[in-house]
Amino acid sequence: MFIKAAYQFLEELRLLQNVSVHTLRNYSIDLNALKTFLENEAPSPKIRYELPYIKRDLTQDPNISIENINRRTIRRFLAHHATISKRTQMRRISTLRSFFKFLMNKNIIKSNPMEDIESPKLEKSLPQSLSYEQVQNLLQQPDTATYLGFRDRAIMELLYSSGLRVNELVSLDRSAFDYENFSVLLRGKRKKERLVPITKNAADWMHNYLNHPKRHENSQKHLKQADEKAIFLNKWGQRITTRSVDRKFMKYHLMSGLPSDVTPHTIRHTIATHWLENGMDLKTIQVLLGHSSLSTTSIYTHVSTKLKKDAYDKAHPRA
Repeated sequence: MFIKAAYQFLEELRLLQNVSVHTLRNYSIDLNALKTFLENEAPSPKIRYELPYIKRDLTQDPNISIENINRRTIRRFLAHHATISKRTQMRRISTLRSFFKFLMNKNIIKSNPMEDIESPKLEKSLPQSLSYEQVQNLLQQPDTATYLGFRDRAIMELLYSSGLRVNELVSLDRSAFDYENFSVLLRGKRKKERLVPITKNAADWMHNYLNHPKRHENSQKHLKQADEKAIFLNKWGQRITTRSVDRKFMKYHLMSGLPSDVTPHTIRHTIATHWLENGMDLKTIQVLLGHSSLSTTSIYTHVSTKLKKDAYDKAHPRA
């Protein structure tokens, strides 16, 4: 049955491939969309990404025959959802490819309905990048006279220093920070580890934040440290979340008066572009950012060229 097979698929992703909860959530959304499309008048419970899957009550699983799902079924399903964004379409097709490949490997189906199903082409847009002056403007927004403002400045300095992903930053433990050698040990996608150098300035901000006297005090605005492993803490003294970091950046973006949306990922794009413009080679940037493919890193050559062209147009007297 469809739902039982879906839960087997999600369970294997969780246990063997160790994918994130965010990825599991997206898979369940896509599988529910297909389930709803296949149902006639036999409503059934939604496929939930929450764990554990094995203990779910599957007795209400309607008799949706997986073997009857063919290429035409998939094409009708995709056509039915043609109004969703191309990026969501691409993710949905990727989910179904993984799901039906799993079913083939388990001998649950004999033919793969995803064969010859092509993903829509996504127009590549250049990532946003800030100038050095704009970065300095953004860095000066947190009120470092306060403990939480000091934390935010340390976060921003670290992001601009090394181009970390936000999930890498929030998962940093004290043991991963080497103050003497100005480096952090990161665990990136698929839990791949990489040692990343950071600037002395960023290292100083982190060191001073870790040794901030108010880190071990309760106040009206924050509680003392409760998580002894984490570097960056929220106001409750626990490890800060990616959502909290995103909210802080939105706040400081509005305060800075910068004309366009600025997120933590913008800082990642920005430092990569600045590295390139200051002579760092693409292979080194690839290693620092943790890209699995050099083609992903090469996008910054186009960003750098565009920035130089914009600067030229603004500065040239006959532009």
